[in-house]
Amino acid sequence: MAARILLVRHGQTEWSRTGQHTGRTDVPLLAEGRRGAELLGARLQGPPWDGLPDVEVRTSPLARARETCALAGFGERAEDWDALLEWDYGAYEGLTSPQIAERAGPDWLIWRDGVEGGERIADVTARVDTVVEWARSADRDVLVFAHGHVLRALGARWLGFGLDFGARVQLDPASLSILGWSYGAPAVERWNDTGHLG
Repeated sequence: MAARILLVRHGQTEWSRTGQHTGRTDVPLLAEGRRGAELLGARLQGPPWDGLPDVEVRTSPLARARETCALAGFGERAEDWDALLEWDYGAYEGLTSPQIAERAGPDWLIWRDGVEGGERIADVTARVDTVVEWARSADRDVLVFAHGHVLRALGARWLGFGLDFGARVQLDPASLSILGWSYGAPAVERWNDTGHLG
């Protein structure tokens, strides 16, 4: 099994700044997002990671994740993987949570209620389970560049919880998270670490 799976959320975009659900729309990084990716890359070049010379790298094919990966210094080593695409938000694409709540009801929660005309919770679960299975079968650390909701879902599934656990964990742009093992059980080593941005 992999010693660790390192998760990187893409850098800041206009829609992540405004809280708009950004699924499959290819929104570019802001200058701030590009800078965050570069700072993350510089951090991963230093100890204790030392450039992660043996890590296997995969990225969402969407530009904001792919560019974050490249700016962090891992673009040439990365393989695009559709399993890392963001949740398909369907009719809720580009809307904020308050705007969606106006349509779906005030207690709407994506992790419980899903989306209208987009990807079902069961489908997102199956997709991230594929990523978990791949990471656990690897013989070395793996590094993935992806998106807020899909990475929160991945964290939930790594720990053995349902997708609704994703509602309980925040994930900021250009953050680093590490999932590993403790006493033989899946564990969180680091979550939503943005120390390199300070």
